Amino acid sequence: MVSKEEILKLLEQVRDPEIPLLSVIDMGIIRDVLIENCPDHSDASDTTRVVVKITPTYSGCPAMHLIEEEVLATLHANGFPSVKVEVVLSPAWTTEWLSAAAREKLKASAIAPPAAIENGLVQFPPKKIACPFCNSKKTELRSEFGSTACKSLCFCKECNQPFEYFKSL
Repeated sequence: MVSKEEILKLLEQVRDPEIPLLSVIDMGIIRDVLIENCPDHSDASDTTRVVVKITPTYSGCPAMHLIEEEVLATLHANGFPSVKVEVVLSPAWTTEWLSAAAREKLKASAIAPPAAIENGLVQFPPKKIACPFCNSKKTELRSEFGSTACKSLCFCKECNQPFEYFKSL
């Protein structure tokens, strides 16, 4: 029988379409994986159904349909013919669900990772955004919107580099 961990390992292949350096696992979009026995199937080889629960990063996220398709395609290609994707809206996704690996990948790609959420409150812009190039906190917000709605455009006064900041949610 397949394990939840095996399915999660396969889902590491599914990238976030807006930030392809991150997987849906890195993003915390995958909320749960259930493996169900379906004895009512006539074909004995098709008795397992995989249910993947996903949470959009925000309501109306344009990438969610593509993510759902990629989850289905990845699992079908790896021998799981019966797969269901369920969208779970509560609790709402938060940047706190980003993995530590995701934060490191963002920084290594010159995107400042989101600031920590303090006492359940998101502060935008945060008091200090560290430059992903030089770690200086002598930075300024130049535009609330970057290449995607979840990022803003910043500038470092120390190393004179523009960079994006992944907004806290």
